[in-house]
Amino acid sequence: MSTADIQALTTSQIVALATTDMAALTTTQISALTTTQVAVIETRDLAVLTTAQISAGFTTAQIAALTTNQISALSTGQTASLTTQQVAAISTADLAAMKTSQIAALTTNQVANGLTTNQIVALTTAQAASLTTAQASSLTTSQVAALETRDLVAMKTSQIQALSTTQISAGLTTAQVASLTTAQVAALTTNQVANGLTTNQIVALTTSQAGALTTAQASSLTTQQVAAIETNDLAAMKTSQIAALTTNQVANGLTTNQIVALTTAHAAALTTAQTAALTTNQVAALETRDLVAFKTSQIQALTTAQISAGLSTSQVASITTAQIAALTTNQVVNGLTTNHIGALTTNQAAALTTAQASSLSTQQVAAISTNNIAALKTNQIAALTTNQVANGLTTNQIVALTTSQAGALTTAQTSSLTTNQVAALETRDLVALK
Repeated sequence: MSTADIQALTTSQIVALATTDMAALTTTQISALTTTQVAVIETRDLAVLTTAQISAGFTTAQIAALTTNQISALSTGQTASLTTQQVAAISTADLAAMKTSQIAALTTNQVANGLTTNQIVALTTAQAASLTTAQASSLTTSQVAALETRDLVAMKTSQIQALSTTQISAGLTTAQVASLTTAQVAALTTNQVANGLTTNQIVALTTSQAGALTTAQASSLTTQQVAAIETNDLAAMKTSQIAALTTNQVANGLTTNQIVALTTAHAAALTTAQTAALTTNQVAALETRDLVAFKTSQIQALTTAQISAGLSTSQVASITTAQIAALTTNQVVNGLTTNHIGALTTNQAAALTTAQASSLSTQQVAAISTNNIAALKTNQIAALTTNQVANGLTTNQIVALTTSQAGALTTAQTSSLTTNQVAALETRDLVALK
């Protein structure tokens, strides 16, 4: 039959064609069919067409004319044989009616170069979930951006893991990222997290999503990504996530606002290495409740620079007596400033160990308030070196000594007193001397 003869057939005659007649049509004859004729081809007749007849015979106009029933009747082999132009010609209504097996049968070339963004939008959640990992990884960034959040949420974790870092960074919108399930977030590879998620996407994470990050994911974040975590999200993170951060992430990632946002549990979960990595600005940003939550091992991990240039006098005054007693002699003598010494509470001063007391510089001894001097234990007074006594204690501090403290002075300390200090001794204290 000529093309003219083909086009002269009525729709009734097209319907009446036997399957053998349909199977015998050449690709030229198939291409000659009008869109009206194509629309009435019975599904049983379509089923006998070879992949060559499908791909080389049907024009894009004919594909567009096929009904929903006809499109959904195509075999997976026929579906996979469609050209990218034919795939693009399928109406969104017809695409949404395709079986999941047909969607899964599409080649990666058909997916990447055939499906339009409107067709991507038209996918059902079941169809989105049926995409193979190869198909998922073949999506263009425009196609990824076109995925509806309901379809994205329906994707399996294996599909999410198949996305490239480019698909994530340049494809997923912040709204899409915020819609991911916690299971999908936790399924992201460390490469996808570190090299895929942008800082804007990190900002877009919900509190639940931030809390769903694995410790491996948390430790893979760049310092820029760490800094982008919202304070509300950081405060909701698990202690294991905080403890998983590297010292570089802590020192160069966490902002002072994020340090403020740490919970007491977070503060207590910091490793000694993380504690030692804090910058002086970060140390200064620690809330007193968080500082008090520090374990003694964390306190001992602080460098003298962190103590001297980081801790404020109010922070020092908030430290527990156990934390004070845990300070190393190096931290005491080279970390605590005279202002820090002056800020110590009476209980803190009394908590100093004899080793700490004897390590104080003469300037630090002189900075002890008279109230605190009077509260020192006799063994602390007796532990002072003759240099500390002679060149550290002020005459006001000598006046503040209790009779018990005066009586605790060693003979070496007594003989080291300056004439001004001796003159400052109250008569009751003088009487108490051994």
